Amino acid sequence: MTTETKGTSVSSSPLPPAMLRAGRVAAWVVGAFLVLLVVIAAWVGVRGWMAYQHLSRIEAGISEASSALASDPGAAGTTVARLATDASAAHELTSDPVWHLAEAAPWIGPQLQAFGTVASAGDTLLSDALLPLVTAAQDTSFDALKPVNGRIDTTGLAVLAQPAQSAASTAADASGQLLGLNRTPLVGVLARAVDKSTAVFEQAATSLDALSRATRLLPDVLGQNGERNYLLLVQNNAEWRSLGGIAGTAILLKTDHGAISLANTESGTSLSEGIKNPVVDLPPDVQNIYETRPARFFQNLTQIPDFTFDGPLAREMYKQRTGVEVDGVITLDPVVLSYLLRSTGPVALPDGETLSADNAVQMLLSDVYQRYPDPSAQDAFFAGATGAVFTAFLEGRGSTVSLLTNLATAAEQRRVLMWSADPEEQDILEGSSVAGELPVTDEETARFGVYLNDGGGSKMSYYVKPDVSLAWDQCAPDGRKGQRQLTLKMTLTNTAPADAATSLPKYVTANGQFGTAPGTATVVSNVYLPEGYELVSGATAEGTASVTGSFEGRQVLTFGFQLLPQASADLTVTVRATTTASKAEALVTPTADAAIDPTVATACETSGTATLG
Repeated sequence: MTTETKGTSVSSSPLPPAMLRAGRVAAWVVGAFLVLLVVIAAWVGVRGWMAYQHLSRIEAGISEASSALASDPGAAGTTVARLATDASAAHELTSDPVWHLAEAAPWIGPQLQAFGTVASAGDTLLSDALLPLVTAAQDTSFDALKPVNGRIDTTGLAVLAQPAQSAASTAADASGQLLGLNRTPLVGVLARAVDKSTAVFEQAATSLDALSRATRLLPDVLGQNGERNYLLLVQNNAEWRSLGGIAGTAILLKTDHGAISLANTESGTSLSEGIKNPVVDLPPDVQNIYETRPARFFQNLTQIPDFTFDGPLAREMYKQRTGVEVDGVITLDPVVLSYLLRSTGPVALPDGETLSADNAVQMLLSDVYQRYPDPSAQDAFFAGATGAVFTAFLEGRGSTVSLLTNLATAAEQRRVLMWSADPEEQDILEGSSVAGELPVTDEETARFGVYLNDGGGSKMSYYVKPDVSLAWDQCAPDGRKGQRQLTLKMTLTNTAPADAATSLPKYVTANGQFGTAPGTATVVSNVYLPEGYELVSGATAEGTASVTGSFEGRQVLTFGFQLLPQASADLTVTVRATTTASKAEALVTPTADAAIDPTVATACETSGTATLG
């Protein structure tokens, strides 16, 4: 009930007026806050949707940009510039103060932060890395790198050296933005999009890093300042050594102001003749694992899985046998030759056969032993085939873009390795896939080395297939340091026919010459553990333990296998550490099978595994 007197009213509310006024103020504040939240949500939602449209256009156009960069970098500017404009717009839409305020909100905040980071990294990659590079390459075409009469013009590479180096550094920063994201709170589509973007950015950073190194290194390698000599080793994956296979053929390659020529060819067998003592004194840790064989037999050079060690060893051995001191050492294998043939097309061999991308590996690593029982005839065939492929390359056959693409694939698979006697050039190679270094474990990734060697003096490695997998036992949340275990499993299978002892050539089976029954594959496996990780267990399925050694600060487990035709053997190694690592890799000996990726990778998930094969 209210009584009115002289225009005033008396409330029956038990609350004092001051409290009522405070309540109304609070209601207004809450209401204003709710309105502000709605405004922020609308602001962020609209700008997020607009940014999404820009990022979608980038995703749709990235393949076009890649094709343009590959086919004609000088004409790719328009495409990259359009994508860079979209990237800048997406970054601007997701970097204003309101957006950053919303990033502090529970649950939705980390999603917005991740979305904004992708937009920022995209702007960095496209606007600050790729666009300046393609602008600098306006007058450059990959066709300029095609050999003409056996000579490559290095001018185009020199022009791109500085822009490529800057682009590589910027791309690494962009990739780092995504690698630094905390993925734990991300959900659904966004989590998958971040993972996909991270892979794309890492690949872009890797490719630009390779381009940067190439533009700085190749002009000097091609002799822009005078004649160079290089030892080119062709590894034979039919008889495994740690980095691929025995050094079956050695070619002296000369360069002079861009001109390339093949000066001399020797077999690994002939270069080993007459060597009675090691050409250098190998360190005790090397001898403990490999004895002195790498320094006594040319074919065993790549048994030590570190090409920064093998390169100087090959140079010294070649110098002692021929008197020629080379400026560097390069290796490749028949799979690389098959990749080159994809670009050049088939080539005619001295014996009238045709070597193509489809038959090169089988012909060089298997058929040759059926046709030529005499090892000297086999050596001549290898030399003739390698020379024919290089002649096709030096004649400038095929697409330059295809050639560079296939060489990049070979390099990523660690089938092309290089060491330079020039310290400055070796510094450029350091850390790249072609350097052939031992795997390095860091805070993010634990890395094994799995190196396979034929132990029976045969060519049975052609038939043996490795299947390697990795798995973590658990993962610490938010990338925090924690104790966890990492398990490596390997299965080796001898796919040779059941009657291999009689159906395969005696040269392939070794015919029992080195103590192995014909048809049986003898494999010596050296497993290099990640640095800083403790061995929990390591044994074969039959319970056979390893022989333990160490090399360059890494614990090395050595296992031996005798594989009958159609038989398999299993190996399991488990290590542990207190670590922040969320990824794992295993670098495995490249085999004759191009379909088997020699790098195994897995992410830190309770049941996550990645398989080689």
